[in-house]
Amino acid sequence: MIVWLNGTHGVGKTTTSALVQQMLPGSRVFDAEKVGETLMDIKPGLPATDNFQHWPPWRPLVVETARRVLDYAGGTLVMPMTVLVEQYWREISSGFAQHGVPVRHFVLHADQETLRGRIAGDAVVGPDSPFRLHYLESYAEAARAWLHAEAEVVDTSCLTPVEAARQIVLRVEGGDGVGQKAKST
Repeated sequence: MIVWLNGTHGVGKTTTSALVQQMLPGSRVFDAEKVGETLMDIKPGLPATDNFQHWPPWRPLVVETARRVLDYAGGTLVMPMTVLVEQYWREISSGFAQHGVPVRHFVLHADQETLRGRIAGDAVVGPDSPFRLHYLESYAEAARAWLHAEAEVVDTSCLTPVEAARQIVLRVEGGDGVGQKAKST
């Protein structure tokens, strides 16, 4: 199974994914950004873009890498990755469906004020990361247009990362589908 943690940059996906992995037996974290980094290392480089997700190979490579890891190791992959383009999410989710890999798609959500505060106070990435701030409006638009309808939303505005992870694990282990949306194919 895939537990995909979506949401804008700075919402806490990386922190939450590590906690989910600790709480969910037999799980591993796979950051799909590493697939993008591999593509960015190709020399000479691929066509210029401001986001490796725009490269057509990224999406099927994420699916193929994740399914191969699951075939090899079993268990659950916790995948923290922002995907705000609906077509890209559809390609990824239908790729998993074609291989019979179930996906629980969660969106970590926080209001804009909370997000800006978290980004400004991030000691690891640094305050007011232009990259993270750049995606706040794109996230808000995706949330309104399609993203929240395609996932189980976990509002982290008033939750600690541990509390958010616990909510996700309870939903996954309980299989109750609270807030679960129809799988896109």
